[in-house]
Amino acid sequence: MHRTTASLALALALAVLATPLAADTLVVANKAEATVSLIDLGTGEVAATLSTGTGPHEVGVSPDGSLALVTNYGTREEPGSSLTLIDVGAAEVVRTLELPEGSRPHGVAWLDGRRAAVTCEGLGALLVVDTESGEVLARIETGQEVSHMVVVAADGGRAYVANIGSGTVSVLDLEGRALIKNVPTGEGAEGIDLAAGGEQLWVTNRAEDTVTVLDATTLEALAELPSANFPIRARAVGDRVLVTNARSGEIAVFDTGALAEVERFRVEVEAGETAGRLFGDEFGDSSVPIGVVVDAAGTRAWVAHAHADVVTEIDLASLETARHLRAGKEPDGMAWSPRDVGSE
Repeated sequence: MHRTTASLALALALAVLATPLAADTLVVANKAEATVSLIDLGTGEVAATLSTGTGPHEVGVSPDGSLALVTNYGTREEPGSSLTLIDVGAAEVVRTLELPEGSRPHGVAWLDGRRAAVTCEGLGALLVVDTESGEVLARIETGQEVSHMVVVAADGGRAYVANIGSGTVSVLDLEGRALIKNVPTGEGAEGIDLAAGGEQLWVTNRAEDTVTVLDATTLEALAELPSANFPIRARAVGDRVLVTNARSGEIAVFDTGALAEVERFRVEVEAGETAGRLFGDEFGDSSVPIGVVVDAAGTRAWVAHAHADVVTEIDLASLETARHLRAGKEPDGMAWSPRDVGSE
């Protein structure tokens, strides 16, 4: 009797050990080759490469992590006008959603399991799209130039859009489908995220080498912080905000309480050839870090180096590089999903 129980216990233990551990997934848009890489974060390997429209720039993952929506921006010469919807677990393209011609979709944020908000530079507007039907449910004009990135408040009431050409943030009422206010921040306003439990709005002004911090409710300026070398993206995690600096290849770390830069580090990644990439040779030998995302636990960050075809994984406790991950050509926009590729 005891021997049988012991044998069953051993068999169960061996079965558990033989079962692959579930792994989360990093979805990476490769701008220069019109693909998305699904990286298995358990193994660090690309589990699947899927075709998208031309110039995929940003990725947003649905609240449950099952779907990824990719914005197909196109090129400078030929504006894109579509979105690619991907089933992460099945590692397959579900459908292509067509938008108005010349729309140049760029930033994306999911509102719920079906609807997503998408910035469209060519329209000067934010679109709310039904990802199942492909219908454009709302079009909210920003009245600004190059409406680029978007972040949505946790309650879904407001969207904040960074406008590179106008140097402003458009604050939009998603329920009323109207512009609340355009707030000047600085020349080249691009990166944007909500921090401090949604109370602060952080905006990187790439042409001025500054970061503006606004009160997300009153829209009053809380701070104007120096941030050298083309600050291009911002990502909040806990009481910190990570800012990628494309010109120097550095990541700056800001404290949301002190409203100050507290650390800056460079990830040593060797840049490759620059031909055919968005910024060309503008930043010399920089690896050109742009996209930055974090996991739900706030323990890891990933930074896409657009001129090195590498994504670095950062341990947020130590700010040390944990590993280098390979994606496709010119990785930029990314999203993290708790789903395992092959789980469906």
